Amino acid sequence: MKILLLGRDGQLGRELRRSLAGAGEVVALGRRPEGGLCGDLAEVDALCASIRSLRPDVIVNAAAWTAVDAAEQARARVFAVNAEGPAVLAAEAAALGAWLVHYSTDYVFGGSGERPRAESDEPAPCNVYGESKLAGERAIQASGCRHLIFRTSWLHSPHGGNFARTLLRLACERDSLSVVADQIGAPTAAALVADVTVTALRAARQQPELGGLYHLAAAGETSWHGYAVFLLTLAEQAGWPLRVRADQVVAVPARDYPAVARRPSDSRLDTRRLAHALGITLPPWQDGVRQLMGMLTPPA
Repeated sequence: MKILLLGRDGQLGRELRRSLAGAGEVVALGRRPEGGLCGDLAEVDALCASIRSLRPDVIVNAAAWTAVDAAEQARARVFAVNAEGPAVLAAEAAALGAWLVHYSTDYVFGGSGERPRAESDEPAPCNVYGESKLAGERAIQASGCRHLIFRTSWLHSPHGGNFARTLLRLACERDSLSVVADQIGAPTAAALVADVTVTALRAARQQPELGGLYHLAAAGETSWHGYAVFLLTLAEQAGWPLRVRADQVVAVPARDYPAVARRPSDSRLDTRRLAHALGITLPPWQDGVRQLMGMLTPPA
């Protein structure tokens, strides 16, 4: 099986390079051209030429515009990457008879409600990033290609920019920290998403009816503040040189933390469809954070 992986250098892309290695021959591309191949979703002609040259059995798209605030002032560019790019991938996958694996986000929902969102719930994005990701999902679904779309939330890994790495750095540098306490979700390890991807892909290739849209996030829920307290508790136990301890993190409402783009207040995703289809028990979010802390090195 030949697999084309796009977005190889992001935190999810790095984990997919690991997990997909045992599933087939992987050609992993970033944004910059390499060996005459292009993995940039905004370079449509070169991207299509690369796919037609490689003729992969599976296209795994971990590339995206993820700068949520910057997206508000760059709508056309964001849609080119997050909506038009996936539409091109879907058309090429359909022409080849290949599978397309794509990643989306809890941000397709506005974040209100009293329960975790299911795949059947009507999306209502509250920012440009969420709108673009929803448009990408719908383009793939309309294409007729065989696909797996995973909506996930609050990704973390030992690499790249994410809440956990930023919080640990700030807790070692600053004398005080305030973290939003009225937005809830499930911190999810990129490694978990990558491993479930391989399991789902193998199952779907055997049973194509398993294709479609799934929610994929760690079990349980917390607020950003609760996440921060748990993370810094582990850091204290590991001997990190913290200037702000877990019990010193101040809980604040989102309105006190101004941002260009609105964020969902409730990012919980109902993952029962995935668990039923694949027989997977998703681990609690705390497990992934513990694993993350085991891979990070305290600053000198």
